[in-house]
Amino acid sequence: MITDPLFYVAAVPAVALAGLSKGGFGGAFGFAAVPLMALVISPVQAAGLMLPILLVMDVVAVAAYRRRFDRAIVIRLLPAGLFGTFLGWLTASVVPEDAVRIVVGTIALAFLARLWLFEHWRRRAAPSAEGFSTAKRPSFLSAQVWGTLAGYTSFVAHAGGPPYQTYVVPLRLDPVMYAGSSAIFFAILNAVKVVPYAALGQFGTETLATAAVLAPLAVVSTFVGVRIVTVIDERAFYRILVWSILAVAVKLIWDGVAGLV
Repeated sequence: MITDPLFYVAAVPAVALAGLSKGGFGGAFGFAAVPLMALVISPVQAAGLMLPILLVMDVVAVAAYRRRFDRAIVIRLLPAGLFGTFLGWLTASVVPEDAVRIVVGTIALAFLARLWLFEHWRRRAAPSAEGFSTAKRPSFLSAQVWGTLAGYTSFVAHAGGPPYQTYVVPLRLDPVMYAGSSAIFFAILNAVKVVPYAALGQFGTETLATAAVLAPLAVVSTFVGVRIVTVIDERAFYRILVWSILAVAVKLIWDGVAGLV
């Protein structure tokens, strides 16, 4: 088990945020987990450590939504998602760890840019909401592009939510169907990731023991998220999170570039 106290300074809030995300705060909270841990350990090791924890959460999510998801969406996105997972494995197995730090930091910046653009679009669209009352069906090409990006970012940083949402949100699914489709899609990707992560040597005794210690925190945080989602000032919390992710992203890119130079 990892015993460095500095690791747990980053890992405890990272896993707690992942749990809060599963509990109802949305993907932005969970996204911070791998970049935070990548400040103190290898980004590949950070992603490998988070995977068993996510698999535990997936068991609960699949049990809850196994009969309430859009099968067509999952089938449409899954082949591209698997291809993206393969590309992510190639990245992690071929390029140096410092390059992976740059990739994770860049993904974090892209995620923040998407948040800003989405918020900007939402504000502009609000006055004419009736113009968005009907679902827009994305094209086949769109499914391949966003599915591949979802698989790639999911493998590298467990951050497949933004590309997935870019494809699915225009479909205007019922909230339960949206949550169920997300749960099933990413549960399958996470299960598939076990083999390439094992091939990368990320499931050693130290990693699995550390994941076992942190897993209860993730479960508790999930239930806490369910309880407090309706009472906490989510807007203020998101502001803090966004600035934190920005700082982490810049630090990862800086460290990666310094390591390569």
